[in-house]
Formats: sequence, structure tokens, C-alpha cells
Amino acid sequence: MNLTLFDLDGTLIPMDSDHAFGGFMVDVGWVDREAWGARNDEFFAQYNAGTLNLPAYIDFATSAWRARPLAEALAMRERFMAEVMRPALQPQAKALIEQHRAAGDLMAIVTATNVFVTEPIAEAFGVEHLIAVNLARDAQGCYTGQIDGVPSFREGKIERVHAWLQGQGAQWSDFERITFYSDSTNDLPLLERVSHPVATNPSPSLAKIATERGWAQLQLFA
Repeated sequence: MNLTLFDLDGTLIPMDSDHAFGGFMVDVGWVDREAWGARNDEFFAQYNAGTLNLPAYIDFATSAWRARPLAEALAMRERFMAEVMRPALQPQAKALIEQHRAAGDLMAIVTATNVFVTEPIAEAFGVEHLIAVNLARDAQGCYTGQIDGVPSFREGKIERVHAWLQGQGAQWSDFERITFYSDSTNDLPLLERVSHPVATNPSPSLAKIATERGWAQLQLFA
């Protein structure tokens, strides 16, 4: 069996789901358009520049919904899926996943976006295994705005994949071929760890690195 890992934002979907969910929170009036929306854009720019403080961003991003009743937040998440995310799912991304599924690969989406936002997206793609940033809850089950455990971000993606494989009764060396699709230099640690890195819809900086190193490149989206 081969192992295939997919980044999500910018790789399988032509947007950043975290930033888009924040924009949706602005559109539905749950947060202030000017101040909160501008801060959301600032964090997104920091992510693209490789300077994101992830704990600070998680605290900020979840502040838009975590104080509301969970049922209300989940209902709004479903609206986001219906109105924003499902229409953005591209057939070529689905076909890529199905290609690896048909080959019998063990597959997982490995993303630095939190599990609240990404769980229904992974389900929409039909990918059973999701490795995302877990969110801490208090004794009453309310989200705190903090990260639970190791975040699946930069080097943390390697640690989280390793732990997930252990949970599957597997290890890296069990696989003849390990492929990882990603668009971002934030994922260089995991791209360098696998046997077959694929720069997918790569940022200019990742495209340059991929060209220099002879990595495969794939353009899923125009």
C-alpha cells in the first residue's frame, strides 16, 4: 500500500477555508466588517509570508463563533458549506482523490486549518482521515480559543502524521511510496519528508524550490 497526503487550502480547494470562513462570519454579521475583517486579512497575509503566529490566529478566528451556542455555530457552518465551500469543490481535485482511492492508497488530508472548519470539507471529498488543528474545550465542552495538542502546522504536520500512522498500526517505512500534495512553503518540512513531493498549484516561492529540486509540479486550478 502507498500513502498519499493532501494539504487542503490552495491545494485541493482554490481558496483558504479558514480565511473564507472568517469572511463568511463578516458577511452574516457575526463580527465587525471593518475591524475584524481587516484583522482576518492581516493574519492571512502573515500565513502567506510564513510569519503566522498560529495560537494567536486560532484565538482570533474562533472568537467569531465560539461564544455562541454550539448548535447555532454548527448550523452556520453548514450554511458556509452550502453557500461557499461545496460550490468551490473542483472536479479535478475530486478526480485526483479518486485516482489514489482506486489505487488502494491510504489517504489523509493534513491541514493547518482547524478541525471545526475542515471536518465537513473532508467529508465532502469523501476522505475518511483528517489531520487538522484540534481545538481545546473546557470542562463544560465549550471551545476556549486554544489549541489542543500539537498543531498540524509546519513541522507539526510530520509529528501529527507520525502519531496518526501509529494509531493505524503503521509507520513511515511500511510504505513504498509516500506522496504529499501542497501549494505552500509552510509545508516544506513534510514535503521534504516524503518520497514523492508534489508542488500543487504552487506559490511562486514553492514553484521555484520545486524546480530547483526536481519535484513534480501539478496545476489543478487555472
